[in-house]
Amino acid sequence: MSIDQNKIFLPINIAIMTVSDTRVPANDTSGDALVERFTSAGHKLAERAIIKDDVGLIAAKLKQWIDDPKVDCIITSGGTGVTGRDVTPEAFAQVWEKEIPGFGELFRWVSLKSIGTSAVQSRATAGVANGTYLFALPGSPSACKDGWDEILKYQLDSRHKPCNFVELMPRLKEHLRKGA
Repeated sequence: MSIDQNKIFLPINIAIMTVSDTRVPANDTSGDALVERFTSAGHKLAERAIIKDDVGLIAAKLKQWIDDPKVDCIITSGGTGVTGRDVTPEAFAQVWEKEIPGFGELFRWVSLKSIGTSAVQSRATAGVANGTYLFALPGSPSACKDGWDEILKYQLDSRHKPCNFVELMPRLKEHLRKGA
């Protein structure tokens, strides 16, 4: 992975959603880890919320942020496992226009190094809706750190070579302009 120091860093606005029935701001260590990492990298916190494990509530907040022009990217933590309460991927599927399957595949490969075959239990996922990137990470601070440090730190850096998600942002709504 390579950062082109000749290119200008373009900060983006990131909203953080923690999906949990038990977390509150005082103990949202996963959300804290993500905010610390991306603000240290130069990005901006657009908004932050804790939402209960409910498909309708998660999808509604996602839609609100997707429709907000001040939000470029949404990162969620929690709700990506296989238990009955884990419904974040189902909420994502209700709102995205395009899935980014490689994100979940790469996240599980990264996780394999730290948690072994337990990585198969993760349903980490990603997509795009109305020009906004959506990334769903598991709820553990370790998983959030791995997701940022090994994938998102690079893909959300406009200087990353050979390509990155940020440089594609101006083209994410091309399909919407064609009908206008």
